[in-house]
Amino acid sequence: MSDKNDALNVTNPEHSEAHIVTPLQYSYVYATLLVGTILTVLAAKVELGVFNPIVALGIACFKATVVILFFMHVKYQSRLIKITVGAGFFTFIVLITMTLSDYVSRAWGLW
Repeated sequence: MSDKNDALNVTNPEHSEAHIVTPLQYSYVYATLLVGTILTVLAAKVELGVFNPIVALGIACFKATVVILFFMHVKYQSRLIKITVGAGFFTFIVLITMTLSDYVSRAWGLW
């Protein structure tokens, strides 16, 4: 089989060229994660009531996305890898939704 017709190198992914991330890109990622950490600390000091965990989880999800895209090089991978990571996120969201629906539906203190 010829690799000429396989632009994404799906048949032999181990022979594809690796994407090189420059130190400047890592500096941007580091600065972004540092700003996210500072935002998390500042958000924890502000009283937002029931929105405190929502804000904290939003910042954490953003930072996790940055780590997955750049440190794990998912941004530069094939569509198959991206779909696999997306499926993992989808499964995680389903499990969290099921857990929270169970938690919210219980009549705490009424029994």
